[in-house]
Order: sequence, then structure tokens, then C-alpha cells
Amino acid sequence: MSEQHRKRVKHFEHSGHAHELTFSCYHRFRLLTNPQWLAMLSVSVQRAVEGHRYRLIAFVFMPEHVHLLVLPSAGASPVSSLLRAIKRPFSFRVKQRLIEVQSPLLDQLTVSQRPGVTTFRFWQEGPGYDRNLTTPAAMQSAVDYIHRNPVRRQLCERAVDWPWSSARQFLASSSVAESEVPKIDPLPPEWQYGETRS
Repeated sequence: MSEQHRKRVKHFEHSGHAHELTFSCYHRFRLLTNPQWLAMLSVSVQRAVEGHRYRLIAFVFMPEHVHLLVLPSAGASPVSSLLRAIKRPFSFRVKQRLIEVQSPLLDQLTVSQRPGVTTFRFWQEGPGYDRNLTTPAAMQSAVDYIHRNPVRRQLCERAVDWPWSSARQFLASSSVAESEVPKIDPLPPEWQYGETRS
């Protein structure tokens, strides 16, 4: 793809702003349906937010895209570095698995960059979508949107029924073991809001 046609998203790195991030699978293929891959994605997200100094506020892994709500801590890396730290290691692991099992999906996800040069593409090219959030009300709205995504798509009846989401972690009384999903972080006092609707 030529430089002039490449999708670009400007990341506005303002201190104290939360970021609602969305990124998609290549051609919006439904690639995020394998529980092993989803567990690997969870590890990539957890390592990236910890390593790049972000608080993970909410998330959902949909069959063809991911929503993350993150809040940078002091000294956080740029959003682009966070996204790269999530996508690259995960994509590499998936490619290795596809090679091991000789999956035909490997050919579908190997694309020509230019004559004679191919690349494995799990994620849609470009940075995805990044929306800055500046108020507790905007944060609440984003959390609700993220958690209701599987319900809107009729993948489950209630937000808490979707296993690859932070919705259950938002329930204070939840005793569900969430070992295969990233751990969400508490909000600092200035971002506190009322109870999440699930």
C-alpha cells in the first residue's frame, strides 16, 4: 500500500486523558474465536499495559476486533508503542502456531507488500481507532459501550456472559476466576463514577 493511501490515526497524547482504542483483524476476518489465541492475546495485553505504564480500565475481545480502554500512568509510553507491544508478539505467536500445524490460514494471512516481498498480517494495517476521554461521564459511556458490544452483536444475552470481556470484573461481588483474561485496574479518584450497568 502506498504511503499516500495508508490509513493514519493521530494519537493525541494529553496528560490525564484516557484512550478508547479499537483495532481489527485483517479484513475484519473472524480470527479471534480460538480460546487458545484469546488467552495468548490476554497475555499480550497484560504484558503491554504493565510494561508501558498504562492502567487497563475495560476491554472486550470480539471475533474480529478488540476494544481497550486505557489510562496512561506517569511516564507512560506513547499509545502507538502500547499497540505495537500488544499486536506484534501476539501476531508472531499465532504465525508460529499456524506454521506448526501447517494451517491453510497461514496463506490467507500472508500478503504481498510489494513484488517479491510478503508479510504475515493478523491485524488490519494501521493504528485503528483512538478516542481521547476527558471526563468520568465519557469514561462511563465508553465502559458501557465496550461491555455491551457482545450483547448488541447477539453473541450473549448479558454483558457478564461474554468470557472475553472485563464486564465480570466490574461486578464487586464477582467471585468468578478470571485467570485467562487481563486484569483491570482500579480508577484513580478523579475518574470515579457510579456503578457500571451490566
